[in-house]
Amino acid sequence: MAKELVIYFSVYGTAKIVAEEIAKQRGADIAEIVPAVPYDSNRDNYNALARLAKKEHDEDLRPEIKNDIDIESYDRIYIGYPMWWYTFPMIIYTLFDKYDFSGKTIVPFNTHMGSKDGGTYETIKKLEPGAKVLTGLPVEMKEAEKGPEKAVERWLRDLEL
Repeated sequence: MAKELVIYFSVYGTAKIVAEEIAKQRGADIAEIVPAVPYDSNRDNYNALARLAKKEHDEDLRPEIKNDIDIESYDRIYIGYPMWWYTFPMIIYTLFDKYDFSGKTIVPFNTHMGSKDGGTYETIKKLEPGAKVLTGLPVEMKEAEKGPEKAVERWLRDLEL
């Protein structure tokens, strides 16, 4: 049986909810991507976060990851994130720059407010050509907050892991 890890980045907590559900259903270990400079998680300040996310995207920035994540011990790695400006947050690019996922199986998932995966699963395939990338799970933010148990269960069953 493959040793599994769920890695996630979450500011408002929705990707975290999905990550925790995947880890629970799979019996996987879990690790959070912690930015060196924290993002404002107060939803009242959403517009400021959106402006910062756009600036990072437009300037192709790579926000630093504060913590080290052991991926070497794992065969299958679930990677989760929210959608920002129709793609993943730039800190996810940092993750792929920092770690070599060659020989691993990557299983992406994300939360969104209508943009599904925004093509990010294909981007992961391009960034990590030495990894096998399985079909991802896009979860609408409100569905994640209500509870993603059934969506995660269906997705995992369809993946036939």
